[in-house]
Amino acid sequence: MAAASASPDVPSADFDPRSATIAVVTYNRSGLLTRLLESIVAMDPKPGHVVVIDNASSDDTTEVVASFRDRIGAELVYRRLETNTGGSGGFSEGVRTAYDLGSTWIWLMDDDVEVLPDGLARMGAWAPRFQSIQGRRYDYDGSAFYWQYRIAERMGIPIPFAPAGFDESGFKEMNSGCFEGMFIHRDIVARIGLPDPRFFIYWDDQTYGWLASRVTTSVIVDEFVLRRTREIKQWDMGIRHMNASSDAYRYYIMRNRAHIKQYYRVHRAYSPILFGLGTALTFGKELIRLVVVERTVRGTSNLFRGLRDGGRIARDRTWRPMPPLA
Repeated sequence: MAAASASPDVPSADFDPRSATIAVVTYNRSGLLTRLLESIVAMDPKPGHVVVIDNASSDDTTEVVASFRDRIGAELVYRRLETNTGGSGGFSEGVRTAYDLGSTWIWLMDDDVEVLPDGLARMGAWAPRFQSIQGRRYDYDGSAFYWQYRIAERMGIPIPFAPAGFDESGFKEMNSGCFEGMFIHRDIVARIGLPDPRFFIYWDDQTYGWLASRVTTSVIVDEFVLRRTREIKQWDMGIRHMNASSDAYRYYIMRNRAHIKQYYRVHRAYSPILFGLGTALTFGKELIRLVVVERTVRGTSNLFRGLRDGGRIARDRTWRPMPPLA
């Protein structure tokens, strides 16, 4: 595994780990959730709260969470939703719960990662300088996971070959976000509101990170703080990978372009030609993913359904962004 860089030139005493809340979203993956909670038990220092948002799981998730209540070393808050609201709804509820608990920092993550023992200390070392921070992750095989931290704003799509290296500063500015490790200050949440549950899945964290980058300097830092614990089928392109997908993802990838379009309109970042190009490139990428990674052409109907339903969202004159909390 690659070594993490030195933390920034600020004293860690400026950050109180108990002011942070880890907010986890889970759905029918109690085995993976167990690994994550075990990693939190091993953390030093620990956060003040651990929030688990359960998207109406039908497995033994409730019992698993209960088994950690006296071991976790932090106040454990469990919310089982009545229906599956998708990752978007789960993270929206997770941020709301953490915010209502009075948390200064909210660290978001899926259930298919584990936290490195000093992960919170490494993130907290950057807290005096920035208010929207993304750490680095190891992939399932122990290699450094590359995340597309910048988007081509007017097109609303990630830049797949943004430089992966860091200079001596140890950070790079980003204009995106990922709920697998986003570390965000409550003041930013107050200004931009909660993550938008209408996305259900896909583009929600990119949009939330983009909103954050409009009100603060958002950064990805050269600190390995998480490890992915689930292997995903991929196409190895040498320096980048393309993951397998699903019919649901294909649908929401295209449908949710309309929600991004609406946010762009509100924030005066919408360019019909460039955004349309971004949508076309997204469609093409999903076709490649189908053929090359999943070796099928079945599933294209979900892309077209997403475009169709997205058109209705884009024409909805009653659409409003998530409101600020302050």
